[in-house]
Amino acid sequence: MTARDRRRVRDSGGVSLAFLGAADTVTGSRYLVSDSSSRVLVDCGLFQGFKVLRERNRAPFPVPPESIDAVVLTHAHLDHSGYLPALVRDGFRGRIYASEGTVALCRIMLLDSAHLLEEEARHAAKHGWSRHPEPHPLYTVDDATAALERFVAVPEGDDVALTRSASVRLLRAGHILGAMSAYLDVSGVRLCFTGDLGRPDEPLMRPPHPFDGADVLVTESTYGNRSHSDADPEEQLGDIVRRTVRRGGVVLIPAFAVGRTETILLHLSRLLKRGDIPDVPIYVNSPMAVSVADVYRGHPEEHRMSSEEVERLYQVATPVRSVDESKLLNLRGGPMIIVSASGMLTGGRVLHHLRAYGPDQRNTIVLTGFQAGGTRGARLAAGERSLRIFGKDVPIKAEVAAIDSMSAHADADDIIDWMRKAPRPPAAVYVTHGEPAAADTLRLRIERELGWPARVPEHEEEVPVAPSAATALSVPAAP
Repeated sequence: MTARDRRRVRDSGGVSLAFLGAADTVTGSRYLVSDSSSRVLVDCGLFQGFKVLRERNRAPFPVPPESIDAVVLTHAHLDHSGYLPALVRDGFRGRIYASEGTVALCRIMLLDSAHLLEEEARHAAKHGWSRHPEPHPLYTVDDATAALERFVAVPEGDDVALTRSASVRLLRAGHILGAMSAYLDVSGVRLCFTGDLGRPDEPLMRPPHPFDGADVLVTESTYGNRSHSDADPEEQLGDIVRRTVRRGGVVLIPAFAVGRTETILLHLSRLLKRGDIPDVPIYVNSPMAVSVADVYRGHPEEHRMSSEEVERLYQVATPVRSVDESKLLNLRGGPMIIVSASGMLTGGRVLHHLRAYGPDQRNTIVLTGFQAGGTRGARLAAGERSLRIFGKDVPIKAEVAAIDSMSAHADADDIIDWMRKAPRPPAAVYVTHGEPAAADTLRLRIERELGWPARVPEHEEEVPVAPSAATALSVPAAP
């Protein structure tokens, strides 16, 4: 769609949708909805993985931040929220609308992200492993603090006005605490953005609210070309712990500090209660994960755990808060279990543990969910046994075990089943937030099994979604 076409759509009172991220990758979710009088951005995430994607974080935002009237956030994970401090720093002056749980988590996660970025820049400058003579963080703690001042909490199910022509309703998506699908009404067109959908049978979170119907559906496709294993993740984790402890080794579990860490601790607490694993020291080396505990306690309506189970979950492990405590873990040795962020080994304290324990064959590195292309986690999952960490190549001789069934993402069958519940079919479906094979596989299933018009958009593509244009979306013959 050319610039002239975009102006024609907006000048005629129509609505356009631009895919500013997550259109050719599983990260960087950013969608811009515009009409003749307003611009609303849905999600504002960081790109992760391959360098060509990460470099987008340093590029100027595709539209002037000051031209955006409002941001709607589906959930707190950084690939959906992590660019917000830069957006505000560069001129955005509107409000950021999100669920109460997401607001609470972002107060922890965005500050933690900024702190890690500052710490990484200092470390790179001190040890000289950056290619830049004076490495600078993408944003600072001050930038994150300024962004947090713009947040507004939105009750689930309420219709909230964003501009004169746009409103939003948030409905539970599962996945992590506070995660919502966003139903955006703009100039008579309803768009639904799934965010990241959770699983109907996930042990931690309640299932997603059924699809409520929309003119245009923008769906994630993280697991669009696969189904989760039927294997019990708790049994798999127990087997890994037992055999690693017999070797006197360390079980190192990279995990996102929100969602995955809680799921792992829940499984470990149940295994310990039944006596199915040895009572070895367990450490959670993520200050953010420790801070999240109060958020889970404050939102019991969103998860499946009883208050007793929540308390047991956070008592099963010793929290590691200071840098000195973290360093001491690398000298301790096994047997023990360390749960530490980040989940795809892209940064954080887990990299120091990986450097310390990866070269020892007695230890085990446990991958517990999706690993985006270009990340260290993806390279380990693909069989690589040498990783670049802080400018040096580290040999990985530890066992690498994967528990795919622990993912908090809906798989392809779950997504299709969620769509089937729509009261009416959408006029257009756009398949995003997935790697190319996953997105295209889900696109084909939507067309064949549901008979809905679907396509995979390109990065920075903009399409008209006024009702007359949306119904005219053509679907090429399936290959």
